Amino acid sequence: MPGTHGPLNAFLDLRQMPVANAEFGLLAGLRLAVKDIYDVAGYRTGCGNPRKFEQAHAAARTAEAVQLILDAGARFVGKTQTDELAFSLFGQNSHFAFPVNAAAPDRVTGGSSSGSAAAVVGGLADIAVGSDTGGSIRAPASFCGLIGLRTSHGRVSLEGAMKLA
Repeated sequence: MPGTHGPLNAFLDLRQMPVANAEFGLLAGLRLAVKDIYDVAGYRTGCGNPRKFEQAHAAARTAEAVQLILDAGARFVGKTQTDELAFSLFGQNSHFAFPVNAAAPDRVTGGSSSGSAAAVVGGLADIAVGSDTGGSIRAPASFCGLIGLRTSHGRVSLEGAMKLA
């Protein structure tokens, strides 16, 4: 299982390789961080769990929700850590160093999209993809002074994402 890297412990320490994106579009030039429950072509998805990561194969395709953002011009900058199996609201995974909330370093980022929130609030990404079954986008956004959006159920494809609910 990879560790985390960078000053905020937001990103998983994975071998970086290029991910195709459109050069033009509404999101052209924006840096995109992706929670490690979404498939990104060429990367393994571990969902914050070392055993799952070790058993995973590199994804052949990128999750539909992520691909839409790439097709709009955003540039993938890395996979972010998550609470183990996206199952907590504190943003702390015992397998990794805790992500740092750059807006309030003495406080937690919230979870389970903790790495995504840490990456954006810390200026390492402009936008991030998370997931929200019971507040996992909204809590970290709130804890970090960001805006988090939970769409209506079924509005965004979950193809290529870990199924939780």
